[in-house]
Amino acid sequence: MPCYEIDGVKPVIHPTSFVHPTASIIGLVTIGKNCYIGPHASLRGDFGEIVLEDGVNFQDGCIAHGFPEGLTVVRKNGHISHGAVLHGCQIGENTMVGIQSVIMDRAIIGPECMIAALSYIKPNFEAPARSIIAGSPAEIKRDVTDKEITWKTQGTQVYQNLTQRCLDSFAVCEPLKATQLQLRKLNIPEFKPLK
Repeated sequence: MPCYEIDGVKPVIHPTSFVHPTASIIGLVTIGKNCYIGPHASLRGDFGEIVLEDGVNFQDGCIAHGFPEGLTVVRKNGHISHGAVLHGCQIGENTMVGIQSVIMDRAIIGPECMIAALSYIKPNFEAPARSIIAGSPAEIKRDVTDKEITWKTQGTQVYQNLTQRCLDSFAVCEPLKATQLQLRKLNIPEFKPLK
């Protein structure tokens, strides 16, 4: 597993979580149960503390870091999409951070919020529960609907299932040759886009 200690401080990762071998987990990082850490993710607890609570997915190329003595936390069932950057902020329970969004220091995002892709959230920004947040700089646009929360929760469950799939079957392999291609039926749960 790609973990590194610094100043004698080692990461803590629950054994039910999956960390991709190309991710980097450094220092004061705690990863709870049933979390998914994707390829090339970086959680750098070399200055401040980083906490991912149970059920969080932290996807490909995401970064978590903070200033000295700072705290970066993602609450239970947080959904951090591809390439997002979290720096010294707090993300509420069951909240989704969109692709390549940036959330800066001391920002506090409430539970069940949805942050649009490519949003920039300035330092000290605060959002109450169930806010739709978008823009650069980001603003609160409206409340999250029950239908949107159901959709987000289902998407997070897909990643929680992926965690178990990876723990059960993820392995280095040699690829098949073009002449060996075959049709395969994968047992992947269906995920329908929100309409």
